[in-house]
Amino acid sequence: MHNHDDDQAGDRAVHAEKTSPEAQRRKPPAGIHGWGADLDPAMRPAVPKERTPPRLDNVHWDAPAQQARTVEVLHSTERPGITPVFGTSAPPSGVSGMIRRGAFRYSENDLRHWLMLLFADRVNVVEGIVDDLAHGHVPNIFAEMGGPAEWKYNRAGFARKAVVATVVVGLIAVCVQRRRRR
Repeated sequence: MHNHDDDQAGDRAVHAEKTSPEAQRRKPPAGIHGWGADLDPAMRPAVPKERTPPRLDNVHWDAPAQQARTVEVLHSTERPGITPVFGTSAPPSGVSGMIRRGAFRYSENDLRHWLMLLFADRVNVVEGIVDDLAHGHVPNIFAEMGGPAEWKYNRAGFARKAVVATVVVGLIAVCVQRRRRR
């Protein structure tokens, strides 16, 4: 007959052996990436190799040169100024730019900062579609949002999204018609 208590005692013995200082000093098991990373630093396999390399030896400057500001650059309230190098390809503009400017009034640890930036991204998408239409270009929203790839690689997900979208549009249409009747 099999005794469950004997199994538990054996498991405790194996666990005690694995966590003992002697077991920790043993050579790492082959093929386990990161083995020993949580050991006492005196017993870690890589401790003699862990040294912070000197930062940029033999450079001709104390701080990198500041990139010239040719567009508006938003930066965190946690920083005293802008970083030495920054992106200029998409400066804040329009309604989404106003929302972004408002977001950067809040600290990065404030949820309002991130929610406003996410909302500004969505507004920017709509602004881009309106801009395309204003310039006579009808965007292929289905392709730009990954429709063909979704159809090819995730048909079940595509069908589920299509059903949800149809239901939502149908509910909106019913609500609009009810308001018109009143």
